[in-house]
Amino acid sequence: MSALTFTLKKDLAQKLDVSPLTPDLLAGKSLAEISATLLWYGKKQIRVDEAFEITGKDTNEIVFDQSTSKIDYIGSGLKTGRITVNGDAGAFLAFQMQQGIITVHGNVNDFAATEMAGGLLLINHNVGDYLGGALVGNKKGMKGGTIIVKGNAGERTGDQMRRGIILIEGNVGNYCASRMLAGTIGVLGNVGEYVGYGMRRGTILLTQTPKLHATIQDCGIHTMPFLSLMFKSFSDFPSKFAHNNQNRVHRFAGDIGNDGKGEILVLK
Repeated sequence: MSALTFTLKKDLAQKLDVSPLTPDLLAGKSLAEISATLLWYGKKQIRVDEAFEITGKDTNEIVFDQSTSKIDYIGSGLKTGRITVNGDAGAFLAFQMQQGIITVHGNVNDFAATEMAGGLLLINHNVGDYLGGALVGNKKGMKGGTIIVKGNAGERTGDQMRRGIILIEGNVGNYCASRMLAGTIGVLGNVGEYVGYGMRRGTILLTQTPKLHATIQDCGIHTMPFLSLMFKSFSDFPSKFAHNNQNRVHRFAGDIGNDGKGEILVLK
């Protein structure tokens, strides 16, 4: 059975909320019912078939073709199945995702994987600010799951992160892991200023020593055998981190300005 495919057939002047188009919400629905589903388009609602050409039948595997950055909330609350995005994705990709797999073959806007709880998100290009963060005003960011970014990430990556793994092969902006409570963030490229600002616990893996603020404490060079086990756990991921096996690091602790017990480990 072929994947249920939504091919964009109109230029979007406004943001389009596709949160109703997930495998768990469409399971058991007929093509007519799916076509008649209403989506928020700016301040009004339109039918799915006004925006997309619909082909395929397998609701457990959904594809968005010719996707653009105006399509928001792809995979919102995903509980099962797989979503593939051919093109760019808008804001709030994988919002509160619980399980399943989302793959994006393009760039992604801000607030991707906000308050994500489980599953796998693979972004093959760049992503905006607040990846794996919390909604504005909330105190709980990413709570589980795995995020892999092949390109760069914006500012406040992992803000208020509580659990899970974020692996970024490119560069990351300022305030990476700000207010982090637990979890693991790995960055192969450069990170901006104020990395680990306000973090309490958690681990940040880096390959290059960043510019650190005054309340991050230098703890010297260490050999940490647990890193071998961590990298082994990455072996099944489609990421360059899967090929790393180093355990010699320059360790920094903090944020001591927040009574933090987190750590920044720079691989040697």
